Amino acid sequence: MATVYIVHPDTPQVRSMEQIGDALQSGAVMLYPTDTVYAIGCDLNAKSAIERVRRIKQLSNDKPLTFLCPSLSNVATYAQVSDAAYRLMKRLIPGPYTFLLPATKLVPRLVQNPKRKTTGIRVPKHPVCSALLAALGNPIISTSAHLPQTEMDAISAVEEMNCSRVELFDRLDKLVDVIVDNGEEPRTEVSTILDLTEEPTIIRRGLGWETAAAWV
Repeated sequence: MATVYIVHPDTPQVRSMEQIGDALQSGAVMLYPTDTVYAIGCDLNAKSAIERVRRIKQLSNDKPLTFLCPSLSNVATYAQVSDAAYRLMKRLIPGPYTFLLPATKLVPRLVQNPKRKTTGIRVPKHPVCSALLAALGNPIISTSAHLPQTEMDAISAVEEMNCSRVELFDRLDKLVDVIVDNGEEPRTEVSTILDLTEEPTIIRRGLGWETAAAWV
């Protein structure tokens, strides 16, 4: 059974964030709210936790994982950012955007696209995400909390997308170690994905795609 931390939606309690950060450093997997959908995540540097996230989502090792960073300057630590990519990202972040970029050696192979050697990075605009990143001091894996059909007890994907916060917590209670509850109900809109490895391209329209399209 997961430990539930009830936190303030705008000013998350520092003590709670520190406790969650300690748990993540020890290899915990958590369910937490973002500026798009609820996400399953862990410390980017915790290999065993990343492997658990993959098992929960039933993702093969050739499926890359996205992770959260606190700022654009931090992104440059984990990805090769061209001048054009930097200018575009500076206009869009923080916000609901995932950027595909060439990974540096600091990104675990278990997270990268094994063929392209790229990684997906987000800088979210969300108080809880920002507080978690500050408490942990490392990037945080972020993959949607929508589970494969086999994990949903025959509930349809549409029903799962529209489930309440309580229902989502119940479904994941035995799969994660930590649940971060700020009172938000699950959203259904995902992030907009931009491929910045070459010419900037929108490869998935999600929240904020119109703004991104104006700059791409």
